[in-house]
Amino acid sequence: MDLNHDTLVAFSKSWGLFYLIAFAVGVCIYTFWPSNQKRFREAKKDILDRDDTPWR
Repeated sequence: MDLNHDTLVAFSKSWGLFYLIAFAVGVCIYTFWPSNQKRFREAKKDILDRDDTPWR
């Protein structure tokens, strides 16, 4: 098999797309996994509680 520039570009375009799609699906699964709800809700409230006061 001859590995020239065109072959590598075609390979990276096709498999890179599948890699990014798989990564995005993995992030969505992690985000909406039921056991992570508590962690994300606490993070949402902690930011607002800590920074929601007047500056002195």
